[in-house]
Amino acid sequence: MKSIRGLSAVWPAVAPVLAVHGGAGHIVAGQLHATRVAAANHGLHQSLLAGMAVLRDGGSAVDAVVAAVVVLEDDEQFNAGKGAVLTVDGGVEHDAAVADGATRRAGAVACVSGIRNPVRAARVVMDRTPHVLLSGAAVVELARSEGLALAPGRWFVTPRRQEQLARLQRGCRAESEMTGGTVGAVALDVEGHLAAATSTGGSAGQFAGRIGDAPLIGAGTWADDRSCAVSATGDGEAFILSAFAHEVDALVRIAALDLGTACHQALRVVGARTGTGGCIAVGPDGTVTMPFTSAGMFRGWIDAAGDPRVGMFAEDLCQ
Repeated sequence: MKSIRGLSAVWPAVAPVLAVHGGAGHIVAGQLHATRVAAANHGLHQSLLAGMAVLRDGGSAVDAVVAAVVVLEDDEQFNAGKGAVLTVDGGVEHDAAVADGATRRAGAVACVSGIRNPVRAARVVMDRTPHVLLSGAAVVELARSEGLALAPGRWFVTPRRQEQLARLQRGCRAESEMTGGTVGAVALDVEGHLAAATSTGGSAGQFAGRIGDAPLIGAGTWADDRSCAVSATGDGEAFILSAFAHEVDALVRIAALDLGTACHQALRVVGARTGTGGCIAVGPDGTVTMPFTSAGMFRGWIDAAGDPRVGMFAEDLCQ
């Protein structure tokens, strides 16, 4: 079983607070070009600033996590929105979810293509429909009717992802060159409410129609004001079978574990299913934890008084 790395300590912060991630995976020190690492860190910084700007203005946690994730969806360094990984046939399929800890409602979309910011479509599902999860072409029609920005399929495809798929099809491992993966955000707002959002293009070379943990409420995304907000990243199937995000919630809310311990314990369940990855989580007291069992995880956090702090490996969380 993999050891758990990263920041499992907590910061006693007053509201508001925001954390983001840009994916966990086979990120090997020394194999990433410095300019690409810098670009990924810049994206995390911009995401944190966008989300915190909402919170400092008194905006809701839901508004903040959506704003933070939109920045990462528009940044092709990450596996969400533009620059997402490609399916086995070279297509792009996006999944996204939003969860509101105040109402305990959620919205999600799966297997969508053509919506510039899938996280906004997930927000529409939560706010404007009686449903939790919608998939496929119908989501594009809903997005169009709600005035969301659309884009042709080719707009999402980047040369780096085409090269990655070609290497995978030749039997090569491309993951060591990744600079980012699934993205997510969790927040606590000035009213004491929690929210989470997650967005992804899935796994490189996946079957068309495959759905991972990100849009599945209770697997990759969760928020409840009584316990925590969680956004996960990693081996999606293992996170699904572990009901990861709900496991964290249950360990906090029912077993009365602290948030850091709950996340660590839930990651051990994922590890027992031979999965690796990590999560970001925030509690109603402002506690933030960002543990991971993979080689690295792009992550960062900010509170109302601080500058963005971002890191990739266990030993770093630099400004």
